[in-house]
Amino acid sequence: MRVEGRHYRTIWAAEDGTGDVEIIDQTRLPFDFAVARLTTVAQVAEAIATMRVRGAPLIGATAAWGLALAARADPSDEALASACAQLLATRPTAVNLRWALDDVAAVLAQLPPDRRAAAAARRAAEISDEDVAICEALGTHGAPLIEQAWAAKNGGEPVNVLTHCNAGWLAAVDWGTALAPVYKAHGQGIPVHVWADETRPRNQGASLTAWELGRHGVAHTVIVDNAGGHLMQRGLVDLVIVGTDRTTRTGDVCNKIGTYLKALAAQDCGVPFWVALPGPTIDWTIGDGLLIPIEQRDAGEVTRIFGRAEDGRGGWVQVTPDGTPARNDAFDVTPARLITGLITERGRCDASAEGLLRLYPERAG
Repeated sequence: MRVEGRHYRTIWAAEDGTGDVEIIDQTRLPFDFAVARLTTVAQVAEAIATMRVRGAPLIGATAAWGLALAARADPSDEALASACAQLLATRPTAVNLRWALDDVAAVLAQLPPDRRAAAAARRAAEISDEDVAICEALGTHGAPLIEQAWAAKNGGEPVNVLTHCNAGWLAAVDWGTALAPVYKAHGQGIPVHVWADETRPRNQGASLTAWELGRHGVAHTVIVDNAGGHLMQRGLVDLVIVGTDRTTRTGDVCNKIGTYLKALAAQDCGVPFWVALPGPTIDWTIGDGLLIPIEQRDAGEVTRIFGRAEDGRGGWVQVTPDGTPARNDAFDVTPARLITGLITERGRCDASAEGLLRLYPERAG
């Protein structure tokens, strides 16, 4: 995707050949576009934990780069095991994190220490490239849903897509998951408009989704989280597309808190509810979504909100009385029965064990 006419990924190897890694610092958006350099595994862990990088696919790619930085500093078995544990502890829900660490660790385990740093960097770059290809394929398989919705309108009004949180290119290395079909449809000349849930408490929809859609020229409107059901009742939503941080082998989906309520409203109103997911986001070890660990984040994200004042300065503002307790569950689970279907890099399928195995037959047995 492009920012001010220049193509960016969300993470990349520094061009100076040092082996350092650079990221778009998403905590600075939407008011300040800034690139940050990461040089140690500790800095990578901090970037993931504080959501300078976020989104399941991007977390996985970032973890892979973190292990590459760890191998550069100390390629011993003990140091790499410690780095894996440090990175794995940062975000417990997104399964891509564990998948990427296991992938890179398996490569390094076959090599002597003096070859591990180069191999880790090479594999991290490959994982990043693979994520871009996977997400673009999600767009290819999902765009026909938008095209069909437009055809049903006889080529009239734009297709209204509701999304939750940020599942665009900022949540992946490029393209994104839920927004990849939107970008593909937009590029094909299909008029599409996105209802972007603000997504409290961190407001990733209001800040990140709105920012990237605006830069790409896609029509969009930010709405409060509780407006989605109302818009569906009024016939103002043609389909819902969301992402996921972890999907069970039976099709249950764990995504940003508030997704479950959108699925309930969509079912009641007869609005198709689709989930876009890369294959690495499927956790084949879990059959019940309620077994997925739910990250509990700092209550301060609920009691405060970040914004920009009239004088142009950004900062946190308290929105609750002093001493008010708050609970901050970061994700919820949408049962497969509420999901119209899944969009993967291999095609679309029912949200079920049978549907997923049809696309991933190597996982049978």
